[in-house]
Amino acid sequence: MISKWCKSHGIQLAELVENSTEDGLTEADRKHFICLLEKMSLTLPDQKGAARELRLLTKRMPSFRALFGESLDAIPQLLNPLSESKSQHDIHPDLQEDLITTLLNLSIHESNKKLVAETPMVIPLLMKALQSGTVGTRSNAAAALFTLSALDSNKALIGKSGALKPLIDLLEEGHPQAMKDVASAIFNLCILHENKLRAVRDGAVRVIVNKIVNRIYVDELLAILAMLSSNQKVVEDLGEFGAIPCLLSIMRESSCARNKENCIAILHTVCFNDRTKWKEMREAENAYGTISQIAEYGTSRAKRKANGILDRLNRAANLTHHTA
Repeated sequence: MISKWCKSHGIQLAELVENSTEDGLTEADRKHFICLLEKMSLTLPDQKGAARELRLLTKRMPSFRALFGESLDAIPQLLNPLSESKSQHDIHPDLQEDLITTLLNLSIHESNKKLVAETPMVIPLLMKALQSGTVGTRSNAAAALFTLSALDSNKALIGKSGALKPLIDLLEEGHPQAMKDVASAIFNLCILHENKLRAVRDGAVRVIVNKIVNRIYVDELLAILAMLSSNQKVVEDLGEFGAIPCLLSIMRESSCARNKENCIAILHTVCFNDRTKWKEMREAENAYGTISQIAEYGTSRAKRKANGILDRLNRAANLTHHTA
């Protein structure tokens, strides 16, 4: 529109603007982009300077994120300093953080998600970044996996690559800066059934229950636990790790309807799949009436689940009394 207006009014645009493309980038921008990528094969100071600039450019300018999608070599070039290192100790922590954060910025661009995830070195490097480096590096690696996992095909690819285990390990470490990104990544990945099985196998339930017991990131972790609880192994783990009294106490303490709903949904699954927990749940109900409160005042879904538990517990109690 500006170009047309200038032509109709006889105004000469600056050469730089005339050479810009539809995405707003000039030829000079593209040459600068290529130059920055070439510096990834030079000395450490060159790599650090270029990585910092690419991090800032891809943060501020969506058009620079899109540039990476125009060449199959761009992402491998970007990650060259990480992929060539023989040991994690050889990687400068600031350089690693800038490159992983640039990768996160690229992943935000919708048309890049498939390309980024399917570039062979990306997921292994993100997994490595989850395990070492600055807290910022580890947090942004988790955020990149979360962003990439928006695509179902990427959920499968990330899960098969083994990324859930380092995510769960980082969750267990509990860095406050990383917790939200890690929990979000695990939740997104576990939407896929195969990844639920992987998360359970990799020890997610023990870690999540321990965090919830200590009232750490309860909202997000309850949502993950509710998603996982349909698995019979999870039901067994919940009993082993003392989750039942914890879930009941959260329902009494919390004012969050969603948390109460997730708690009662988990307890419903336990009640219908592990009869050894009936006595514990019935005694807690007799003492506090927690489930009855949810049956009366909870969300519509929570009411259904609570009434289902109460009905099962009452029938079991009547059967026991009749048999006696």
